[in-house]
Amino acid sequence: MNDKRVEKDTLGTVLVNKKSYWGAQTQRSLENFPVCTLTPHPEYTESTVIIKKAAAKVNYDLKLLDSQRAKNIIKACNEIISGKLKDQIVVNPYQAGAGTSHNMNINEVIANRGNELLGYELGSYKIIHPNDHVNLSQSTNDVIPTAIRIASIKLIIPLISKLKKLENTFSQKAREFYKIIKSGRTHLQDALPVTLGQEFSTYRFSLTRDRKTIEKMQENLFFVGIGGTGVGTGINSHPRYHKLMILELSRLTHLSLKSSDNLMYTMNNASDFLNLSSSLRTLSATLIKIGNDLRLMYSGPGTGFYEILLPPVQPGSSIMPGKFNPSIVEMLTMICYQIIGLDTAIMLSHQSAQLELNIMTPLIAYDLLEQIKLLTRGVEIFDTKCLTGIKANRKMCQFWLERGTGLAAILNPVIGYDRTGELVKLSLKTGQKIQGLAIQKGYLRKDQADKLFSPENLTRPNLGT
Repeated sequence: MNDKRVEKDTLGTVLVNKKSYWGAQTQRSLENFPVCTLTPHPEYTESTVIIKKAAAKVNYDLKLLDSQRAKNIIKACNEIISGKLKDQIVVNPYQAGAGTSHNMNINEVIANRGNELLGYELGSYKIIHPNDHVNLSQSTNDVIPTAIRIASIKLIIPLISKLKKLENTFSQKAREFYKIIKSGRTHLQDALPVTLGQEFSTYRFSLTRDRKTIEKMQENLFFVGIGGTGVGTGINSHPRYHKLMILELSRLTHLSLKSSDNLMYTMNNASDFLNLSSSLRTLSATLIKIGNDLRLMYSGPGTGFYEILLPPVQPGSSIMPGKFNPSIVEMLTMICYQIIGLDTAIMLSHQSAQLELNIMTPLIAYDLLEQIKLLTRGVEIFDTKCLTGIKANRKMCQFWLERGTGLAAILNPVIGYDRTGELVKLSLKTGQKIQGLAIQKGYLRKDQADKLFSPENLTRPNLGT
């Protein structure tokens, strides 16, 4: 008992470690929800603390909080933002609905540190109370969604930057590979020729579209509902509090935050979070598709396509020497599967709201920020450790181009679909090339065949030229 202090809440007394800056409600959360060792994302904690700092300033300006309390709340907030006491933010994501546990964890740490700065013991709350002063004009119900918005906006910025770099690398590879003609494949069967550069250019185009969708979804997050308090009506706050909070939060975060047109919406509807998550899911699906293509083109070396060479990063087998796997692509694919799973959890959380509140915001907060951070890191690793080092295997591209039967479709406008089909069957039976068979059958003269099958005519519109 010597290392414990007694704190009180509306349920009674609680024993808290004397050195802990959290209080009774955080302690109850630790005892009630010993689910996992996960803790809040630092960006989420920082955003919540910034809201508390802004509220102290605004409440002081509105003469709802005296100078002494406001000053020391702000000092405590600054310490946490600088990195101190972050080990005191301890409530895991699987907690009571709406995020009251997280909000009170922040409130209690700020209050205890503020009182300590004034010379009081932890747990005394002589001057600064976690609810009456740190949480003044606020509710968990407007603080948590606002914190998610701010943290998400900040984390999206580096993701967008990494995606633009990835797009640029694909563009560079598209230029590098633009003259390398290879067999196209549809249904994983031989198809008309394409260039390796055209494929890589398409990957870049797909990623650009997905990135722009993410940017569009990010825009909705700038509309915040801080000041809605408990149910979106603004009860227990000053009439000017909401607008002043938007201005102060914009100043502190360096973001151009705006007032939500409907404060109740930002508390009971998680559509903006789901839309962002869905755009990350779409990006993940695109990256999976690209990864699947790269793995197929790298398959081999003796029994696969082997049209491209991925940079080896580690031995690929504990039993087969000399084997190198597409490990970075595999890593990225696993990340993308995780993003899709997290998106499903966010979708279910969104639809679980009832009436004036979405109670699943703790899960949304953790999963949405986890999505953004995983993708940011995964995209960067894929870009720098895989894509940048990809090389074309010109020999194998040419081998499959000449061997493939898809090339025969070029003959359709000249000799007709049926005759071309006969040549395909004969080529498969004899192993002879389509071009030579067309000459042998008298369908084309050699000079006609040479022109028709010349590389510059294989991957662009060719009728009427």
